[in-house]
Amino acid sequence: MTSSLFLLLGAGFVLLIVGAEFLVRGASRLALRVGMSPLVIGLTLVAFGTSAPELAVSVQAGFAGQSSLAVGNIVGSNIFNVLVVLGLSAMITPLVVQHQLVRVEVPLLCAVSLVFWVLASDGLIGRLDGVLLTAGVAAYTVFAVRLGRRDNAAGTVDGRTSGPVLVQGLLIVSGLGLLVLGAEWLVEGATGVARALQVSDAVIGLTIVAAGTSLPEVATSIVAAVRGERDIAVGNAIGSCLFNLLAVAGLAAAVAPDGLVVPDVVARFDLPVMLAVAVASLPVFATGHSIARWEGGLFVASYSAYVAYLVMAATAHETLPVYSAVMAGFVVPLTVLTLVVMWVRTTGWRSFVSPPARLRG
Repeated sequence: MTSSLFLLLGAGFVLLIVGAEFLVRGASRLALRVGMSPLVIGLTLVAFGTSAPELAVSVQAGFAGQSSLAVGNIVGSNIFNVLVVLGLSAMITPLVVQHQLVRVEVPLLCAVSLVFWVLASDGLIGRLDGVLLTAGVAAYTVFAVRLGRRDNAAGTVDGRTSGPVLVQGLLIVSGLGLLVLGAEWLVEGATGVARALQVSDAVIGLTIVAAGTSLPEVATSIVAAVRGERDIAVGNAIGSCLFNLLAVAGLAAAVAPDGLVVPDVVARFDLPVMLAVAVASLPVFATGHSIARWEGGLFVASYSAYVAYLVMAATAHETLPVYSAVMAGFVVPLTVLTLVVMWVRTTGWRSFVSPPARLRG
């Protein structure tokens, strides 16, 4: 029994890597072929594709009236995308951040996260809210594509080096299919192993299942970073967050019989954490327009602390009050102070007005 689970784990991991390789290769070549920047391809096509598991899970849950699962999946995936996907990618290789992300996408992510929190503050994201959110992702996609074409209008597309569009499309579709299947196998195998080790369902849900729908983003961004396609790596993470809040939440709320009911604990704790993560990423992105290895490590450590709190709260662990006091009184203020000092000393507000010389050229 256990050996078959480990075999499933291994097969799922292999499919993730192969699928990510196909997706990144196809997306980067498609960007060259159609005259679109890799960043925009990462923010739209790749990001929307890797968010397919979140879309499937949340829409199905919304339609079945399981609002808690849908909302938890959306919020948890966004926290995971910024802290783990970007964090692990940056730990492998420092990520250069395009000025467009600092000026447009990350502030937009902060604004959309705030709007989502406001919509959820009354405990319900209604069907009308869902329609408005879905319209938002359509508007953003049109804006991003037009911006990408404008920025690349002066460039020359060499179809001989990028290959036919059909071939790149097949690579992308095949990659997405392998990513979704690999994530499903990996989550199934990991859940089986955890249960064999007598880990509680609560802990399994908060860790393995919550991270499982974001595995395509992890694999894709890491492979993109290793291959030097850093725009795709960063764009995938940020674009996936925008897609989750606008399209996934919007469609789930639109199909839910009574809209998405937001659990009180999510509105009080997880939604503020999601917004704080988005806001905290802004100074990290703005300092030198890059994400250094140590900043990636800080992201991953922050997610580990967040998961530790969730597990302690779910299991009513006796050390939870002490852990909460240490996090609230020492770790969080120190992290915020470090980000603020680092931002002011390195670039300050000038980072929003004028990009570094290496990016202007």
